[in-house]
Amino acid sequence: VSKFSKVSIFSGLNNLKDITVDVRYSALCGYTEQDVDTVFAPELPGLDREQLRVWYNGYNWTGEAVYNPFDLLLLFDAREFRTWWFETGTPTFLVDLLTERGFYTPTLARLRADEALLSAFDVDHLATEALLWQTGYLTFTGSRRIGARLEYTLGYPNLEVETALNDSLAKALIGQPGRASELSSRLYDVLVAGDFTALHAHLVSLFAGIPYHWHVGNPIADYEGYYASVFYSHFAALGLDLIPEDVTHQGRIDLTLKFNAQIWIFEFKVVELAPEGKALAQIKARGYADKYRALGQPIHLIGIDFSREQRTVVGFEVEAG
Repeated sequence: VSKFSKVSIFSGLNNLKDITVDVRYSALCGYTEQDVDTVFAPELPGLDREQLRVWYNGYNWTGEAVYNPFDLLLLFDAREFRTWWFETGTPTFLVDLLTERGFYTPTLARLRADEALLSAFDVDHLATEALLWQTGYLTFTGSRRIGARLEYTLGYPNLEVETALNDSLAKALIGQPGRASELSSRLYDVLVAGDFTALHAHLVSLFAGIPYHWHVGNPIADYEGYYASVFYSHFAALGLDLIPEDVTHQGRIDLTLKFNAQIWIFEFKVVELAPEGKALAQIKARGYADKYRALGQPIHLIGIDFSREQRTVVGFEVEAG
């Protein structure tokens, strides 16, 4: 999936009008909220209307957000929330490209790109942001004028894409698809129980179980963001309420999780061998928990050290916020 190019002055297509980001046509290729509530009203009984929106709405071309038509039609037929569109084709090329480029997966929730970058069409030199947008895995979540430039903010369109894409990425980053699925189920049970000892053991198992031969000659495991990317995509594959690079008045939290009426604040550090305890110290020193105190919910501060040498979690500290 990519754009038509208009590069040659001799091309018969060089006078095409690109309406991709024209607000007047923003709802052309999807169903609007009004469409769902009127045209598809007979199909709604028995379905959670809010879940319908969370799962399948969100595609935006600078105007009104729309639903993925394919998803809705299959949902109304099967009466089951599933990753219908994503299941039509595994994005192997995209996942391989992201891992080869050492892409820091937590930034998928919020990327920035300008008009020129998104207009690129050369597949051999396509920017990651442009590819993610053109293939439908990211959509516009905002825009602003910066002098003569128009900058767009990109993010996941909906829960379907967020969970399914990160599930594929987690399997690629871990190197064992079957084991990744098993670990996802186990992670959910650990979080529901609120068992931090079990969470520590789970994370150690997650990284320690990645085959040694997978690291050899694999450039992915050499970049520092690899550990945080595995962690983030492992959690995001469950569809949890995550905020990567959560902005506060004192800096950015690496990852915030809102789950089970509790707040979990994670900070990651990469060390050579031994744990240094700097991750938890940073959370406390910068008052990251202050942002969520007004909610009146339990807050957990979690500092994690990843060892570059041992390729696993070597430090795990937890305190109540």
